[in-house]
Amino acid sequence: MRENWKEKLEGVGFHFYEMEGLPYWDESAYYEFTLDQVEKLEAVTNELYEMCIELVEHVIKEDLFAALAIPESFHDYVRRSWDADEPSIYGRFDFWYDGNSEPKLLEFNADTPTALFEASVVQYYWLQDFDGRKDQFNSLHEGLLDVMKEGIKDFVGPQVLYFACAKDSLEDYTTVEYLRDVAIQAGMQTAHIFIDDVGYDSGSGRFVDLSDGGINRMFKLYPWEWLIREPFAEQLLTSGIRLLEPAWKMVLSNKAILPLLWEMYPAHKNLLPAYFRPPGNGRHYVQKPFFSREGEGIYISDRFGRTPSEVIFQEYRELPSYDGNYPVVGSWIIGGEARGMGIREDTTTITNNLSRFVPHLFG
Repeated sequence: MRENWKEKLEGVGFHFYEMEGLPYWDESAYYEFTLDQVEKLEAVTNELYEMCIELVEHVIKEDLFAALAIPESFHDYVRRSWDADEPSIYGRFDFWYDGNSEPKLLEFNADTPTALFEASVVQYYWLQDFDGRKDQFNSLHEGLLDVMKEGIKDFVGPQVLYFACAKDSLEDYTTVEYLRDVAIQAGMQTAHIFIDDVGYDSGSGRFVDLSDGGINRMFKLYPWEWLIREPFAEQLLTSGIRLLEPAWKMVLSNKAILPLLWEMYPAHKNLLPAYFRPPGNGRHYVQKPFFSREGEGIYISDRFGRTPSEVIFQEYRELPSYDGNYPVVGSWIIGGEARGMGIREDTTTITNNLSRFVPHLFG
């Protein structure tokens, strides 16, 4: 580990290197890849994103919203967002990968992925200190700046782009402030607001900030499935506010896409078999809720009792183990293009919110 490593992390604005008294950032180890392995992950990420975009088109065309538990009142809202070609900033694919076999998609964090600042900035500076001659699959910052300049800036226009998150998460706040800083670099007017402080003015029919200024464009690090169940959800349909990530991401920020992808692309080399009901073939499956984060509500078994609603079943593939640590490769899509990766590892096979971030390099 670097000498004075905590001070170095704090020097780049990273303050949640420990969580609940446990290490979150871990530079006592690193993962080393070959160029071929990096190019494989990059190619797979790009292909899977194209497949996901085709899936959104399929869901909208075939009116499959109910299969994803999207409330009927928001079906047209999603359609309008898709038809308007509202831009997306980012997403993160989580892969099973052992360095030899094909990467396998575990899930797609399409709406509110975190660990972005760690992957983009923190591990970059780690590499410069550790061995600047090596390389890293990491052009995340450049990709974010490109998408802010080329797509988001037109989407926002002359208005202020608000960046919102909940008050109780330093991780979320860091992610949002990092993205806001990139937007400022791209030449946009920005403001921060906590999601709890967003108000609604019934007289003007618009969402407002603490000074009663209108909010017309907002990036929200707050899941769509929570947002559309808030008391003010109906006002989203009429106020004219436009959000990032866009409403069409409701389709992809949902583990129900895993069996839908398997139906559209059966036996695809980078997918694991996935179903809406346990197939009962004696194999181990992972039961995943449609909406869950950081490993919540995930169970591994070869048999399940009464099937609850809004869950899917994905064939279990045990993560590779390195000295008792199980890594998941998070491969980032920025503006529709693979731009970098970050690795989370744990001593269990289910990654959760306390799983460690470990840097990587290649070359």
